[in-house]
Amino acid sequence: MSKLIDELKREHAVIVDGLAQLMNTVISSKEGQQLLLNVKQSLLAHLKKEDGQLYPVLNKAAEKDSALKQTLDHFARDMAEISEAAIAFFDKYSRVGADIGFPADFGRLYAALKIRVHREEDVIYAKHERLNP
Repeated sequence: MSKLIDELKREHAVIVDGLAQLMNTVISSKEGQQLLLNVKQSLLAHLKKEDGQLYPVLNKAAEKDSALKQTLDHFARDMAEISEAAIAFFDKYSRVGADIGFPADFGRLYAALKIRVHREEDVIYAKHERLNP
């Protein structure tokens, strides 16, 4: 496994673990707010690394591979939706006293991110590994 893919998978684990900790935290508490900020920062740093190091290699290969291009386009649309939901979630719950609706909102975001993580690792990271053995 390449160093980049190994790092990205470790980051996925940190993000999912941080989200799992949020599930058991009073989100409006000082601890909850700090954890929320940490998860948000981890997620943003991870996305920046993928955008800067992972996807450029895949996009270059997709110029000559229409199936890969379709896969990347699908993943990009999916990530746009998840990103929008994540931004709204972090904005909403970073306000003091914003506890109402947290369990349902959290459940939707957590499920979407876990599915994305697994699909990304199974499909996108595997494609990157084949291009960069």
